[in-house]
Amino acid sequence: MAPLKTPAKRQLLLRLSGVHALVLVLAGAPATALAQQVPLAQQVPLAQQVPLAQQVPLAQQVPLAQQVPLAQQVPLASLPPLPPPVGLPQLQAQLSCPALQQRLLATVAGEASVWSITIADAQGRLLADLNGTRPRIPASNQKLVSTAYALDRLGPDYRLNTQLWRLGDGSFRLTGEGDPDLALPQLQRFAMLAMGSGGSSGETPSLVRLQIAEEPRQAWWPQGWHPDDRYYAYGAPITRLAVTSNAINEAVMNPPSRLQTLLQKTMVQRGTKAQVSLVSARAPLPADAVLLHQEPSAPMHNLLSLANTESHNFTAEVLLRQGAGTWDLARATQLEMLWLTEQGLPMQGVRVADGSGLDRANRLTSRFLAALLMRMDQHPYGRAYLASMAVAGQRGTLRNLYVGTSLQGQFFGKTGTISGVRSISGVLMTAAGPRYVSAISNGASSPNVTIGKVLRQAQNSQLCPP
Repeated sequence: MAPLKTPAKRQLLLRLSGVHALVLVLAGAPATALAQQVPLAQQVPLAQQVPLAQQVPLAQQVPLAQQVPLAQQVPLASLPPLPPPVGLPQLQAQLSCPALQQRLLATVAGEASVWSITIADAQGRLLADLNGTRPRIPASNQKLVSTAYALDRLGPDYRLNTQLWRLGDGSFRLTGEGDPDLALPQLQRFAMLAMGSGGSSGETPSLVRLQIAEEPRQAWWPQGWHPDDRYYAYGAPITRLAVTSNAINEAVMNPPSRLQTLLQKTMVQRGTKAQVSLVSARAPLPADAVLLHQEPSAPMHNLLSLANTESHNFTAEVLLRQGAGTWDLARATQLEMLWLTEQGLPMQGVRVADGSGLDRANRLTSRFLAALLMRMDQHPYGRAYLASMAVAGQRGTLRNLYVGTSLQGQFFGKTGTISGVRSISGVLMTAAGPRYVSAISNGASSPNVTIGKVLRQAQNSQLCPP
């Protein structure tokens, strides 16, 4: 028998007692055993094989000890040993820097009860901590969770797509994934394509039937959003097809109606009547649907920056849903919680109610946020995560804070503000390496000043020698 001519592996299908087994023969194994096998044409037909009930009972079979050792059977190519597991630093539970801890306590003084503050380093040392395990309303620090989850699940090159489909009956369907920058120019392109896709004659159709695939109205806002917030631009409804993020100066309260009006107006101006209807985005596309055109959003880096640098609620909510692969918010938050648990983070007291932090039912701890920041700094996409944050004295919601101090350009963070809540969490660059800092106040008098003092103390690496 000629030697096997396969490179690395050969799959052989053997018939054993009527059961098919898959055997892998590695390169370098002798083929003599194969040559001595009974040819397939000479094998006993299944109908003539010994039934299982008549085969040798298990008790009468050759004991394992008397069987030919595996090492003496057909030799297999040796495999290299597994690489050692890569361990990631975990946030320690014991304080390791008394000097910084003393300064932290002196800074908050009589307001200690309304603060949760945690400072850690890249080795996982808990340098200082005040009420670090007490759950607090985090406000927009919740976006640090949503963006980390989305980045991990979707990757740094991900884009949201808005798509136009032609259905088998000649009508069209517009679907979307919540692109926050969807605007009139994209809608006009979709309208022109729908009007011009009927043939090559160049004639404009007299009627275009177009479906808008959207989420049900009851899903447009997280249940915990205060009714008054929903009228402002920051509380705009979360929909898949959201022209200018469903906000002009204030929130657009009925996004599908606005979209219908814009599409109809575009087509009427070109002599075509538009019949625009609403269908559920949760219904599957017909099997005969054909993709005509899609408009991609800005890449993930831009989406992360919009959520973290500018604290854009709409984008953070979309990223949570897309990262989870579902626009059912309850299911999306469950999946995010599972992911967080898998990261080995301190989850006691953590509760996720939305993606943006506008829901006051959210609960995070400062120790959890410091651990998340440390974990994401170790992440393969950690640079994209850090680059999405505001920068003290320079960019985003931190552009006007700590200008002209040692913190300017050295603290990358996320701010959070709702009534009675102020939070700032992020990564502080120091001579001894990064410091992961989370500070959440639920009722402090001058939180920005206090956080600034805490950050400058954490910047003093001499307080916490290696």
